[in-house]
Amino acid sequence: MSTNTDERLKTILARTRTIALVGFSNKPDRASHKVARYLAENGYRVIPVNPGLAGQSFMGEEIVADLGQIPGDAQVDMLDVFRRSDMVMPIVESALENLPGLKTVWLQIGVTSAEAQGMAEAKGLDFVEDRCPKIEHARLLG
Repeated sequence: MSTNTDERLKTILARTRTIALVGFSNKPDRASHKVARYLAENGYRVIPVNPGLAGQSFMGEEIVADLGQIPGDAQVDMLDVFRRSDMVMPIVESALENLPGLKTVWLQIGVTSAEAQGMAEAKGLDFVEDRCPKIEHARLLG
């Protein structure tokens, strides 16, 4: 049974200001690009993470190679993961190490990890999996 009620998702989305989006694509037809653009256009600061695109920019933000390259003053609230489920754990471990203000770990549609959920929740973070913040934002706050 999911604890991610509409009210909880609204709260997460309303308090979030800065999102580190892992698995960003610079191809406009890709879901990660569409989600990043939507979130940025709706007031969020989106820091794209993709080692193959590091140093380029997207909507005024420099694309970084990994979470450790995000400037300390960025104060990332949410981690949004566009990677396969079997790749989630090292990403969440890096987030916990490098993003001291992190409040939410969000895994995209089709991405799940009970181990990552346990780790995030043990640190007091909110955890959302198998959902898209773009869809939920449009549905709940749009």
